[in-house]
Amino acid sequence: VQLQASGGGLVQSGGSLRLSCEVAGRPVRKYHMGWFRQAPGQEREFVAAVTRSGGTKYYADSVKGRFTISRDNAVNTVYLQMNSLKPEDTAVYHCAVDRPGTNYSATYYSTDVYDYWGQGTQVTVSS
Repeated sequence: VQLQASGGGLVQSGGSLRLSCEVAGRPVRKYHMGWFRQAPGQEREFVAAVTRSGGTKYYADSVKGRFTISRDNAVNTVYLQMNSLKPEDTAVYHCAVDRPGTNYSATYYSTDVYDYWGQGTQVTVSS
């Protein structure tokens, strides 16, 4: 399984970016998907997640109301629309495919329940 994240870049505070994560090698419709981010010197943290069908979405409190996760199973891609960006959103953003069989509704925020990760895309928000 290969995940290719794209769409990052440099943006001013208050701006928007849309990240994409294209999955190759597996039909993404079979998997829950997550976005995480990692700033320099910090641990990887949960940002957003979406269930297989797209019917349930989860967000970190820090991004709720500003970020929207979505998926298009027909093109094996998951998206993260990021609005009202803040300097503290600066990080490398990674997408991930979940490990089947987990209690996802209770563990979606943990890196432990994801088997495959993309290389990440850098998001930098200037003040």
